[in-house]
Amino acid sequence: MATAGWTPEIAVARTVLTDVGLLEEKKWGKPCFSRDGNNIAILQPMKSFLAMMFFKGALLDDPQGLLESQGPNSRSAKRLTFTSVEEVNAAAEAIRHFVRSAIAVEDAGVQLPPAPAPTLIDELRTRLEADPQLKAAFEGLTPGRQREYNLFFGSAKQSATRAARVEKAVPNIRAGRGLRDR
Repeated sequence: MATAGWTPEIAVARTVLTDVGLLEEKKWGKPCFSRDGNNIAILQPMKSFLAMMFFKGALLDDPQGLLESQGPNSRSAKRLTFTSVEEVNAAAEAIRHFVRSAIAVEDAGVQLPPAPAPTLIDELRTRLEADPQLKAAFEGLTPGRQREYNLFFGSAKQSATRAARVEKAVPNIRAGRGLRDR
């Protein structure tokens, strides 16, 4: 098993991605690959695997079902995972296929449908209804920040914990900051 650095696997994946015409840049501290200003894929070293995430993976042609969802709350991104150089080499043709499919999606201007409005957890909804200024501040956050707060609050098992999380976040919400913003 490789180390968390995944240096050899990244080198092989980088070669495959750049050989099909993608431009490599560092974004979010990771190797990101784009074409004509559109992000196509990013390499994400994880603890137990290297992920090659395709930004619009849900729209890609995947007849063999190789792409994996990033998690239960992921809408569009899908990934391939690798634990060895051999796995990256074995997937090289599939990677090229996904890149060509991603380029075709970008060239066609295909967009994902808008995310459905989240169903706010009871503790957050109740708190917002009781404070119109807080509600306005929450609604002023980006949809992603609203979603992140709602998921975080809702992940607590007990209502008291969910309510405490909401209260603790009130100053950040009023300041227009997301859950992880400082």
